[in-house]
Amino acid sequence: MAAAELRADLDSLLLQLLGDLEELEAKRAALNARVEEGWLSLAKARYAMGAKSVGPLQYAAHMEPQVCVRASEAQDGLEKFRVVRAGAQTPEEVGPREAALRRRKGPTRPLEPEPSATPQDPLNWFGILVPHSLRQAQASFRNGLQLAADIANLQIRINWGRSQFRVLQEKLKQLEPGAA
Repeated sequence: MAAAELRADLDSLLLQLLGDLEELEAKRAALNARVEEGWLSLAKARYAMGAKSVGPLQYAAHMEPQVCVRASEAQDGLEKFRVVRAGAQTPEEVGPREAALRRRKGPTRPLEPEPSATPQDPLNWFGILVPHSLRQAQASFRNGLQLAADIANLQIRINWGRSQFRVLQEKLKQLEPGAA
């Protein structure tokens, strides 16, 4: 009876792995298409604005990321990547920054401008009226970043499934020396 259950577990795990591999292939193709679309849109923007108008000389000296990739452990114990806005805080980060309140004595200092909670849109570095192709390039690369995080999550799940498959195969070999 145990061998039949192991075979059923192997079958379901294999079906899950094949589905994940199919999804991984589709996401990789979509990522390649997004990146290609982004580079094509960027080339169109350079053509429309001039080659010297879209380049490294227009980048800001100090850049702040608009999005971050965060890694966390999922409920099943696997690592999970997610793309979040740079200003967004996770529930663990919200709360008091200091352990206790303190009384300040003396003259108050003038308030220093804090960095903006939302980072400035990098498209503004290239002027106010940027071509639509430059906005398309930005959107393509943002979508590509999300797809890259999805691909990393799928790859982790596939690797875990492969290791589980090997473990189940070894158990089946121990139960039935001539099987597998």
